[in-house]
Amino acid sequence: MSWKTAIEQTILSTTANMNRFKDKFPHVSNGDGKYELVNNTGWTEGFWSGILWLSYEYNQDQAIREAAVQSVASFKRRMEQGSHLDHHDIGFLYSLSAKAQWIVEQDESARELALQAADVLMKRWRPESQLFQAWGQVGDPENGGRIIIDCLMNLPLLCWATEQTGDRKYAEAAYIHAEKSRRFLVRGDDSSYHTFYFNPETGDSIRGGTHQGFKDGSTWTRGQAWGIYGFALAYRYFKEPQFLEASKRLARYFIAHLPEDHVAYWDFDAPQTAGTPRDSSASAITACGLLELIEHLPDDDTEREFFLTSVQQSMTSLINHYFTAGDRDEQGFLRHGSYSVRSGASPDDFVIWGDYFFLEALLRLDKGIPGYWYGR
Repeated sequence: MSWKTAIEQTILSTTANMNRFKDKFPHVSNGDGKYELVNNTGWTEGFWSGILWLSYEYNQDQAIREAAVQSVASFKRRMEQGSHLDHHDIGFLYSLSAKAQWIVEQDESARELALQAADVLMKRWRPESQLFQAWGQVGDPENGGRIIIDCLMNLPLLCWATEQTGDRKYAEAAYIHAEKSRRFLVRGDDSSYHTFYFNPETGDSIRGGTHQGFKDGSTWTRGQAWGIYGFALAYRYFKEPQFLEASKRLARYFIAHLPEDHVAYWDFDAPQTAGTPRDSSASAITACGLLELIEHLPDDDTEREFFLTSVQQSMTSLINHYFTAGDRDEQGFLRHGSYSVRSGASPDDFVIWGDYFFLEALLRLDKGIPGYWYGR
């Protein structure tokens, strides 16, 4: 199946889902092929908005555009109400909704909403420890000095805010956090910690750990994927070679530890048996991250072909063995995603971020449309 055919089949699903979801947002499924629909209060709602904007960019369908615009209106209401915004995932929410509308349509109100989101994210900056606190309030005994690798994907919103406003504070904080993430989340063997703890008063390092991985010292595959993409995006903005090298190191490790079908298990260190859950979303994220990484490699870099081959192998496997291919009875694009195997939450199901990154990878491959993590 060609990339183009796969894209067109995702749009069949998306069009059907617009009628199903209406003003709700898909989150994960629970073994029944149907998305759990939620209000705009969690961390995943931006991915549905991003799917709508990508689909509209592809085919200019006005009905899809209207649904995308309505999703941004929901994010505006959320901002006005200050609803469930006290966490680090603001970039996941507003880069793929408000910033996406600004990129696609140059809508000034969407730009202002995305800049407000950057200001909200800056409230998570902790000057004493020089990091963005992932969860909890200032002084939280468990999370007061805790970072997570996922946050690398939220930093581009801050870099974009500096580009738009000329105010260096956003990008400066993003750089410090990205560098701290590189130093402490990337292990010597090129695997990664999901989370790391610091003394919230001094910034001194304490220990690495996990929240969703198999164990503290294991490598949660979705976390490794966030790192591949996040450090490649950090290089795009800062042009510091250590970020590009971090992305390459994590990418090599990810590829080297894939099973025969090129789609990751949920954790590289979990015992791999017939019943061990995969995480198709981790492979979709990594495909996007590798395509971003490849853009920054010189033409004579010997690893360009290696990374591109990995993208093609994983995306072909996802299409042939995990893709629902426009089946109207199944609401997601990719089967066998995992939300949190460790806690038993949707361990083998549709996950909306997997669908988003699958479509982003397809559009990067077929049309060169890169998603909404940076301005164009």
